[in-house]
Amino acid sequence: MTSDDQSQPPNAPQGIPATGSHPGWNPVTGMSGWNPQVGPPGWVAQPGYSPPRIPPHQQTRGLSPFGMPARHSWEIPLLVVVVVLTVLAYLFALLLLLTGSLDQYVLLFVFAPMLLWFGRGMTYATQRVNGVKMSPTQFPEGYRMVQEAAARFGMQTVPDAYVVLGNGQINAFASGHGFRRFVVVYSDLFEIGGAARQPEALAFIIGHEVGHIAAGHVSYWRQLGMFLGPFLPIIGNSLIRAQEYTADNHGYCNRHLGAPTAMQTLAGGKYLNTIVGFDEMADRAPQEKGFFVWIVNALSSHPVLTWRMWALRDRSRHGRLFLRPTPPPPAPYTGYPQTPPVGYSTTTTYFPQ
Repeated sequence: MTSDDQSQPPNAPQGIPATGSHPGWNPVTGMSGWNPQVGPPGWVAQPGYSPPRIPPHQQTRGLSPFGMPARHSWEIPLLVVVVVLTVLAYLFALLLLLTGSLDQYVLLFVFAPMLLWFGRGMTYATQRVNGVKMSPTQFPEGYRMVQEAAARFGMQTVPDAYVVLGNGQINAFASGHGFRRFVVVYSDLFEIGGAARQPEALAFIIGHEVGHIAAGHVSYWRQLGMFLGPFLPIIGNSLIRAQEYTADNHGYCNRHLGAPTAMQTLAGGKYLNTIVGFDEMADRAPQEKGFFVWIVNALSSHPVLTWRMWALRDRSRHGRLFLRPTPPPPAPYTGYPQTPPVGYSTTTTYFPQ
């Protein structure tokens, strides 16, 4: 059989091209009688692609895994207050400089732009010469997670990512220098071969750090405007905690299933995290009360773990900054059940007659 024979329909006269006597013949499918541009008999146009329908859920202002993550409600108001106070401090330092009143604080604020630029450059250079840069061949799992988080948050440029020696510490941070942004992850979050012991937790942590970049927390001008923050014990720390809650929202939207394990790892370490009860610690947030509990949280740069776990579990509102979470009201009393439980029998006579 020749190639000419294969292009002819069955029972077609020899030597007659298929396209001449049978215009509907399709040599690929071996069918005739229909137009290939229209489709076979019974074919109907397929509907266009539509994304899967999201199940009904409570609207939580960007605190759910769906949509873009929310910025903490206190972040922008506190940022405005800190920036205004910082600008006033800059002007006051400049005034003291012009009047000849020099001390270490005046010089600190006068040279703040240069000091901040120098410090950010040194931090970036340290990672470049000492850290292991994530790539498809070095810590590929973490590299993929950084790529996914950046895409999830709509970032046009994927930040660099480095792994540094942790020496038992569980930590990660984000920073930048110039137009460059980068994430640093301590090696204890990984195991042998560059694979994570808890991949979901690592994805949450990386989403948290990439969220700092996406939310603009590592911007040079923002950090310059917040330069007075460390000298404002309550307001400055509250702003940092609000930023951490915002980054947690990014991590939750990136990989919400990893939030409990990430908090368990921060509480008990990477080997004992399975012993830590996420719900049990979160339940203590409204129970632990007192003046010193308030002070510890107010002076902390990160939300205390019990409050942080509560915020990651209760996605109906933003995490608390100043006051401990409020427990849900108890269920209304409806009386004892009218019928006893299965297997329960009542005794009507206690003493024999």
